[in-house]
Amino acid sequence: KAELMAELVALFGFSAMKNNDRVGLIIFTDRVEKVVPPKKGSKHILRTISEVLNHRPVSRRTDLNAGLSYLSKVSKRKSVAFLISDFQATGYERAFRIAHEKHDLIPVILADRLEEELPDVGLLTVEDAETGELVQIDTSDAGVRGDYAREVKRAREARDQLFRKLKCDTLDLRTGTPFIQAIIGFFLRRARRW
Repeated sequence: KAELMAELVALFGFSAMKNNDRVGLIIFTDRVEKVVPPKKGSKHILRTISEVLNHRPVSRRTDLNAGLSYLSKVSKRKSVAFLISDFQATGYERAFRIAHEKHDLIPVILADRLEEELPDVGLLTVEDAETGELVQIDTSDAGVRGDYAREVKRAREARDQLFRKLKCDTLDLRTGTPFIQAIIGFFLRRARRW
C-alpha cells in the first residue's frame, strides 16, 4: 500500500503541475507528522514524492481526525484534497464531513485483498499494527473466517454509505492490480459532471 500511495502522490502531483495548480502534502498518523506547504513546480512535486517515500512514522496509531482537522484549519481557500488511506479507522465521520464541506475532498481507498479475507492456513499469529498486541486465531475455523469477512464488509459498507451520503467522488484501488484505467475513468467521470 505504501508503494501504491507513493505512485498516486506522484501521479496526482504531476497532473496538478500540468494544470498549473499548487500541490501540498500532509502526512499524519494519530497526529500531523509532516507538512509540505502548497507550491508549484516540478522540484516541489519531487520533494512531495521524496517526503512520502522517505517518511518513517513516529506513531503507530491512526486517527483520520488529525489530518482532516488540520486540513480544515490550515487551508483557508477551497481546494481539491485527496485523502489517501485504507480507511481502517473509526470515528472520523464528523471531521470528514467538516473537511468535505470546506473542500472538494476525494477519498482514495487503498485496499489489499489479504486484509479483506482470512486465508485458511490453520493457526495464525497476527499483530495489531497500532498496539503491537499479538493474537492467535484459528483460520481453519469457517466461523472465524466468516466473522472476519462480515466485520470487514460491515466497515466497508458504513464507509461507503458515508461517502455516498456526502456525494463524494471516491477512488477505490487495490494493491497488485493495474490502477491507471481506474484513475482515468475517475477523472473522465468528474469532467463529465463538471
